[in-house]
Amino acid sequence: MAKRQDHSRRAFICAAGAGLPATLLLRAASASDKMTKPQAEYQDAPNGIYSCGLCTLFVAPDGCKVVDGAISKDGWCKAFAAVD
Repeated sequence: MAKRQDHSRRAFICAAGAGLPATLLLRAASASDKMTKPQAEYQDAPNGIYSCGLCTLFVAPDGCKVVDGAISKDGWCKAFAAVD
């Protein structure tokens, strides 16, 4: 009978463990998950021809998916990802 309880416990632990990655993937990003401007090495000026306005992470009019706070479309940071 003890073996049967262990099996139930093991099945529960496996099921819970399998659901954990899905939960983490579906969790929405919050402002606290974003980098600060110093962490991103954000600057208000472009880096050559590259600027936030040309980045896939830029959210008009003054936001970013990965950097916290208001940013300039003419700014730049190390998370820059060019639009294809």
